[in-house]
Amino acid sequence: MPRAVLPYSLPLLLIVLIGIAALSLTLGAYPLSIPESLRALWGTGEPIAVQVVQDIRLPRTLGAILVGAALAAAGTAYQLLFRNPLVSPDILGVSSGAGLGAVLGLFLGLPSLGVQSLAFAGGIAAVALVIALGKAIQHADRTLVLVLTGVVLGALAGAITSLLKILADPYDQLPAITFWLLGSLSGMHMAQVGVVAPVVLVGCSVLYLLRWRLNVLSLPEAEANTLGVPVKPLRIAVIALATIMTSAVVAVAGVIGWIGLLIPHAARLLVGPSLARLLPMSIVMGALFLLLVDTASRSLGDLEIPLGILTALVGAPFFLGLLLRRAGASS
Repeated sequence: MPRAVLPYSLPLLLIVLIGIAALSLTLGAYPLSIPESLRALWGTGEPIAVQVVQDIRLPRTLGAILVGAALAAAGTAYQLLFRNPLVSPDILGVSSGAGLGAVLGLFLGLPSLGVQSLAFAGGIAAVALVIALGKAIQHADRTLVLVLTGVVLGALAGAITSLLKILADPYDQLPAITFWLLGSLSGMHMAQVGVVAPVVLVGCSVLYLLRWRLNVLSLPEAEANTLGVPVKPLRIAVIALATIMTSAVVAVAGVIGWIGLLIPHAARLLVGPSLARLLPMSIVMGALFLLLVDTASRSLGDLEIPLGILTALVGAPFFLGLLLRRAGASS
């Protein structure tokens, strides 16, 4: 069943993604028709339409595609690496570390670039500390040690973040901190897209090139070693790629949950567990899911809804439905 689904579902989803991307350029406080938005995209429409499309909606659309694809790819890689379907991109403290870095930047009153730089550095530093502590703890299952260390450091980063929120100015800093932690693409611009796009494209491409070796990681470490796969270097490479992608997108979009957990499950139902089929499907589904959520967040009313709220409202019931479906199929 999954092998037969792929030839039809992946191209279909790509067509839907392109269609929703075109539609997203028309929706918002300043509505446009599709011909008007296309003319504005090429710079030949009304000046205000050109400004709205090129400076606001196009960066958000591209940003949603990149962020969703990166989080879904990272979630797929982490779930395969740790052989656990409940693993998400923040399992090693990536999101918590990036969140702490951004909150610290906002608390210190840094400009946008400084906040994003601290967020990226925080995510990388958190995972580096997890790996260092994991190496220091001997005579234990390495995967379990990494997960537990990530959970502990994530909780510690969350506690420090809460402390900074208490100390922040309630009229200026606290609203900005709270809104950032809930996730948003409202501040996305083309310069950020230009920085994030190479990171996401390279990360996803390398993961796909390593797909056959990564499939071996689903086996016990001893069996993988006998097949000639360097498990430890490969594990570090996967962690590094997923962490860099997650940190990069969290730095520009804030903390957006559920995509890295939910999307790989949904893709696995369509195409099966093989990474050669699962990774492309997860990337496209993640991009489409966040694009739909972001389009809805700025189109449902006058007040923009943070992305983290919408992904939780949609993702939690859907994930529960997947679990119930799987339980019914196994009984």
